[in-house]
Amino acid sequence: MNRPASTLPAGPLLLTALIFVAALSRVIPHPPNFSPIEAVALFGGAYFAKRHWALIVPLVAMFASDLVLGLVNGGIYWSYFASAGYLMVYACIALSTVLGFGLRGKVGAGRVLGYSLAGSLLFFVLTNAGVWAFGAMYPHNAAGLAAAFIAGVPFFQWTVLGTLFYAALLFGGFELLRRQVPALRAQTA
Repeated sequence: MNRPASTLPAGPLLLTALIFVAALSRVIPHPPNFSPIEAVALFGGAYFAKRHWALIVPLVAMFASDLVLGLVNGGIYWSYFASAGYLMVYACIALSTVLGFGLRGKVGAGRVLGYSLAGSLLFFVLTNAGVWAFGAMYPHNAAGLAAAFIAGVPFFQWTVLGTLFYAALLFGGFELLRRQVPALRAQTA
């Protein structure tokens, strides 16, 4: 029996589904900055064979979760879309996806840990520098930049923990699936 050809093979659809589920988990109550943002970007970069899909899928998944959060949380969250912080977060997603390209064909616990820590640090530096550079909360001098980073430190622990949690879930879960489904062992996407 002939099956209709799919525009995307099962591997990319599974990767996309995993990324969207992780991104939408942001709707569940969680500590500030405990999120899948960096993990989905690294995961997409590591496993999508086509780089454009590796960039597009995490960005679209995070945008979808932002829309859901906007609908759930209303006015305060909608104002986020008009801020420079919004663009900084999406820049971090794209940069972390590119960082994830370094994991291609070399996924292992130690490497995922290292890349997760690097992605978390990248997110911390860029978003806090962005708040300083584009906002009015801190003076635009060295002391203001230092104050922005110091104010971000309590959130950094949650960024790291969230990234590690979701990286373990995504990378570990996918590796377990690959052991069970031989078709996923080949280059999946």
